[in-house]
Amino acid sequence: MDSAFEPLRGNVQIIRNEDDVRQGLEALLRLDPRLAPIAADAGPVPLRLREPGFAGLAHIIVSQMVSRASADAIWRRMLPADGLLTAEGYMLLHAEAWREFGLSRAKAETLSRIAEAVASGRLDLSGLCLKPPGEALGELTALKGIGPWTAEVYLMFCGGHADVFPAGDVALQNAVGTAFGLAARPQAKALAELSEVWSPWRSVAARLFWAYYATKMRRDMVPIG
Repeated sequence: MDSAFEPLRGNVQIIRNEDDVRQGLEALLRLDPRLAPIAADAGPVPLRLREPGFAGLAHIIVSQMVSRASADAIWRRMLPADGLLTAEGYMLLHAEAWREFGLSRAKAETLSRIAEAVASGRLDLSGLCLKPPGEALGELTALKGIGPWTAEVYLMFCGGHADVFPAGDVALQNAVGTAFGLAARPQAKALAELSEVWSPWRSVAARLFWAYYATKMRRDMVPIG
């Protein structure tokens, strides 16, 4: 099978399949041998990719700060009969639909802003995935309601960016702190600096530590299913 891991615009590297994840993990173990026992404990490192676009970003937003079961229930209620959630379709929903779905008002307002931006052509969620991370993150976070974590997770799991690490993720902070025996979990700035050694495979490193967290803490905290 041909790997789609290849340079795109601005030397962006894109993960498309499980072979790319395996390649990244092998490279990580060479870059940082400390990861070998972590990988052994973590077990399989999942790909977990979704198609780029409105539905992919909406699913990430829906999943924030709620349990996996709650997110799944809300998502099922949001999906139309054909199973395809589009920006245009979301804009046609009645004003109080978010209450029926179980969304918070803040999430509903964010999704409405995203839907309008996508439908109007101001935001190209597929095109963003081919841009350098810094540029793509800047465009995403310029939209009110999309913070760095949301933007980073979108680029990882919908765009397939290989070198993004959401250092503000508490589960990742806990996983790294536990794995390396740190006295306290590293905060975002410290974890971002620590993750630099894993470049250009930081997205695979994040997948590894989420898998480790799930194994050690018995909690599935990967932000997309």
